[in-house]
Amino acid sequence: MTKSQAGSKNKDRLQLLEQQLENMAQMEALLLWSYERCRVLPMIEGQMPEQEALEKFESLTARFARFNDILLQKIFRLIDSIDLDDVGTVRDRINRAEKKGLIDDAQQFIEIRELRNSIAHEYQPEALSIIFPETLQATPVLLDIAERVREYARRYGI
Repeated sequence: MTKSQAGSKNKDRLQLLEQQLENMAQMEALLLWSYERCRVLPMIEGQMPEQEALEKFESLTARFARFNDILLQKIFRLIDSIDLDDVGTVRDRINRAEKKGLIDDAQQFIEIRELRNSIAHEYQPEALSIIFPETLQATPVLLDIAERVREYARRYGI
């Protein structure tokens, strides 16, 4: 690959990152809206919320899972590619995100990722009474990560 081709490829990645940051901002606004609606709802440990609250919580968990996906599968991967660090496992990507300051704690993000997997694969209603409060607790962490991602992207002129 020539220097010109490499520069063009990196320019394409930067444009893609800019698009993904716009997508992230849209998803962030929806996640924040759902979070604000749910954090004021009464939760009784071990009990399912009432029907109307349940619908709000299901919306929150779906947005939480999608937001987690866009961060890990799109944004972190793209930043690694731009930084020429795009090899390894998902855990490697998470560890690099910690080193870059995109996340505070790799283990905490892995736990959030496990929560996302529980959201995607849990079909037992009683488990939802655990998932909902955990999602409320983890949502501010994801929102903070979005701000860190924007700050990191500024080094690329975005």
